[in-house]
Amino acid sequence: MRTDAPVDIAVIGAGSAGLTAALHAARSGADVLVIDAQPGRGGQIWRGAHADRPGPATTLLRELDACPNVRWRGQTEVAWVEGDGTHRELILSSPEGLSRQLARRVILATGAVERFLPFPGWTLPGVVGAGALQAMVKAGLVVRGQRVVVAGSGPLLLAVAAGLRTAGAVVLGVAEQAPMVSAARFGLAAARLGGKTREAAGLAWALRGVPYWPGTYPLHADGDGHLETVTLRRGGRDVTLECDWLAAGFGLVPETRVAALLGCALTDSGAVRVDAWSQTSVPGVYAAGEVTGVGGVDMARHEGLVAGCAATGQIERLSDAAATSARHRAFQTALDTAFTLRPELRALPSPDTTVCRCEDVTHATLRGQHSWTEAKLKTRCGMGACQGRVCGPATETLYGWRFSGVRPPLVPLPLTDLLADH
Repeated sequence: MRTDAPVDIAVIGAGSAGLTAALHAARSGADVLVIDAQPGRGGQIWRGAHADRPGPATTLLRELDACPNVRWRGQTEVAWVEGDGTHRELILSSPEGLSRQLARRVILATGAVERFLPFPGWTLPGVVGAGALQAMVKAGLVVRGQRVVVAGSGPLLLAVAAGLRTAGAVVLGVAEQAPMVSAARFGLAAARLGGKTREAAGLAWALRGVPYWPGTYPLHADGDGHLETVTLRRGGRDVTLECDWLAAGFGLVPETRVAALLGCALTDSGAVRVDAWSQTSVPGVYAAGEVTGVGGVDMARHEGLVAGCAATGQIERLSDAAATSARHRAFQTALDTAFTLRPELRALPSPDTTVCRCEDVTHATLRGQHSWTEAKLKTRCGMGACQGRVCGPATETLYGWRFSGVRPPLVPLPLTDLLADH
């Protein structure tokens, strides 16, 4: 295993929070390395962004490209962590093999993952995560003329629907599980707290003519080898729609696996706990963006600024940070309150519905267990390729378990990489 030259700051995650953190850390003169599993920068929101293309990420990417003290490593993931004290040792996995990266400080900007809730038919081809379908379209999937139902919870559904419609899909409707009164209250709170009026108006225009169904959720998906219909519970009655795609996502949950390896404390809601300067419970480790709680791109960029400055001692630049942070946290609270998952969703799986797709573990098998640890030991739930990233949040919702037990390596490794280290 090769050992690369130490850096002052290692930023894990190249989304809006990570890129912002890297830029502001670099302005101190620190050597900064940005690491991300994807081949390009931008994360989910700015996926496919380039410095020479117009868009919200353009200025930031150009400024980063102008910083000689910022390096970028794509297609690279943290496999495990070693060391403590003055340097963190990150063992990184990439197509070139394993490497050891020493960093004086680490900024976690690992973002969030979609929460999937099992229901009969959710494993059919054509049923995908809302954010996943958005990413597939950005990567080149052609959906022009295809019928799509977008379902689940949260404002991401509207952004996904708008993007799909722009790509030429026929969006049959947006099914939001939260009731109308909750969605309306969130809209008012967003306008007051987040200054989202222009963004909301843009989404409304992009989705003109697309039905929005509050208080609606999928009951089951059906088809012969591929999705053909989805049945929704809407207003106390069942409605079946013919469609080619069902994009279903029930909100986002912080991606905390690397934080767990580093020993960072989590909040009761499962996010990384940070102080006013984005410092985690582990000295020298900072966190920014949706890994600290889901609050949107504006909150992520603000937290990236705070983390980048605090990690490099630029505290004087943060005189107004507390007030801005409070406003974003209020928006986050409004988001969590408005889109609380309804209890009916826990009753969606039938006994033979698969919950852990990697290990083919059904709802009937899991509901007889008492904890995540017991389920892993007795059923292998969470021990497949995704290491619980899909079934972990699902079982938290279905059974009230706390997803735990993250162990290295975090990613599948070729045996040749491990043998080359000895």
